[in-house]
Amino acid sequence: MIQFPRVDRRRFLAQTASVAAMAAAPWVGQAARGEEPDDAAFAPSAAEIRAHLATLLPSRDDVARWLSDQAYPFAKYDPELGYLHKDRDFAEGQDGAICRYRYDTLDARQMLAYADQPCRVNTYGDSFTSCEQVSDGETWQEVLARHLGEPVRNYGIGGYSVYQAYLRMLREERRAPAGTIVFNIYDDDHARNVLGWQRFKFGVYNKHISPTIPHMALDAESGEIVERPNPCPTPVSVADLCDLDRAVELFRDDFYLRNRLDWIARQAAGETPPRTDYDDARLMRRGIAATTRIVDRVERFATEHDKRVLYVLSFGAYTIRQFIETGARFDQALVDFLDERRLPYVDLMRAHAADAARFDGPADEALARYFIGHYNPLGNVFCAFAIKDALVRMLDPKPPAYSG
Repeated sequence: MIQFPRVDRRRFLAQTASVAAMAAAPWVGQAARGEEPDDAAFAPSAAEIRAHLATLLPSRDDVARWLSDQAYPFAKYDPELGYLHKDRDFAEGQDGAICRYRYDTLDARQMLAYADQPCRVNTYGDSFTSCEQVSDGETWQEVLARHLGEPVRNYGIGGYSVYQAYLRMLREERRAPAGTIVFNIYDDDHARNVLGWQRFKFGVYNKHISPTIPHMALDAESGEIVERPNPCPTPVSVADLCDLDRAVELFRDDFYLRNRLDWIARQAAGETPPRTDYDDARLMRRGIAATTRIVDRVERFATEHDKRVLYVLSFGAYTIRQFIETGARFDQALVDFLDERRLPYVDLMRAHAADAARFDGPADEALARYFIGHYNPLGNVFCAFAIKDALVRMLDPKPPAYSG
């Protein structure tokens, strides 16, 4: 676990020239190094793109039932962010327990501990922030709140990218601002940054309609990463997605789609594609470059609004096990970026590796205490106390538990 003192954010922003030079195009320089440029490595045909999209289209009845809250119980439509969570009960917890998810008038997960007191800490991220697979009172935010003696708000949404978490931060800090932000970046979020339609990654299933989402894309002429709004910003446009011609028009240049079609083509040719997104260097290179750009934007926002930001790097058991067994990590570029900028962060990969080293046996056995896909209740306690020291240092005045 790595933590740094509070950064001088104005000094950080003064370094933007060198930051931009490094982050602007980590893949654009490939040709100069004699490597194969990304987009030259794969070029699915128009027919292949069209055929694949045809397998993903929702029906108009699917869309109508989702928009009217009659199907797909995981989330509700949001025109800017793609979707938000809604109240639900899923039998997906520890030992098959039914998990209770409830949301307040801000669409934040229900606060229980010290909910009647002013909140100084807002948390943003994906399902490892939302805390899927545990009930409301078992989240790491609630563990922290009960320990610190003050509330911690949970704005996490399952399936979000780093970019979506940033956009939600901009929205919610206008409505219910907090002086301290915990910005959680999960290992899979980098790939989601460059994904325009969640069905390219998650497929089609009954729990979540996997809608279109805001994302970041490469501008072919400038080599810059550009922000793209939700391709379907109205209910009518969501229904239009049922038309194959419209889907082709929207997504024929989507990087994630083209990359996934390359996987399919390589497998059909008898080759072995990457096992996961984490193992795809091309995808991770672009996704992490987008993440560094988003961190720049978060830092700028924090400076302009006098906020403190603690970054938390979260991981699933798969990538933690790889690190324990090999010492290599797919997100080294992001760690180097945070270290160079001296931004405060908590690295849960190292925290879990240090914890696993205390026990005999394989890494899987050590990690199984905490993970059931997402964190189980014990995993949320582990996460809370890995974050606690860095968060307490940021809070001024100190929370009741550390007020002296």
